[in-house]
Amino acid sequence: MTLEPLQYLLGAFSGALVGFVLGLVGGGGSILAVPLMVYLVRVRDPHLAIGTSALAVAANAAIGLLSHHRIGNVKWRCASVFAIAGVVGAAIGSSLGKAFDGQKLLFLFALAMILVGVLMLRRRGHVGDPGVMLGRENAAKLVLYGFGTGLSSGFFGIGGGFLIGPALIAATGMPMLSAVGSSLVAVTAFGLTTAVNYALSGLVDWPLAFSFIAGGLLGSFTGTRAAKRLSSKGRLTIIFAGLIFVVAAYMLWKSAGSL
Repeated sequence: MTLEPLQYLLGAFSGALVGFVLGLVGGGGSILAVPLMVYLVRVRDPHLAIGTSALAVAANAAIGLLSHHRIGNVKWRCASVFAIAGVVGAAIGSSLGKAFDGQKLLFLFALAMILVGVLMLRRRGHVGDPGVMLGRENAAKLVLYGFGTGLSSGFFGIGGGFLIGPALIAATGMPMLSAVGSSLVAVTAFGLTTAVNYALSGLVDWPLAFSFIAGGLLGSFTGTRAAKRLSSKGRLTIIFAGLIFVVAAYMLWKSAGSL
């Protein structure tokens, strides 16, 4: 597939937007990547959009992870167990996703987004334990939730990463800001797993992915700074859920007519 120069510029703009939201709400920021690739950049093949998004978001997530690590927002041991289990799920899920009809995949993705948005709003008063650590009481939950979230992330493309923050909170009880930072460990791992699987089938546009990554450099830095300011009083959770609802509604509208 040959893209126009304008599409690469739109890819860089999309990367900046996704990088900002990744820094702001962690894994949830990746919900924007696939819709932007399909509806703004105009990548016609949903599977190519998913594969390219997976690579780009993994790189932008790694950049955001470094920023969150510097300000102490990453629970590395909990996040690592979660991510390792999730990589297995992502490998299985991405294989299933490639074999599934692209428009139906986008439609199901939007429905799942709405469910997670509702669950996040129900937990918006959750303060969490900032001192949470990996232990017997949460290790099994981290493995189980990590595998399930990885399976979903691989199936829907890295956009499924919006499940990671809520899953980390459910497994460990960590605060929202810690979940934002820690989720980026899993987003990076799941994204690379999904991208490799799609790349083996020729479903990654490499120049578009690199323009997306370049745009994400600036967005990730500014998003991380904004997250620290908005983390109090549940505002970050409300922003996260609101973003999910808006993007899900648009995806339902666009994809429903193609079913």
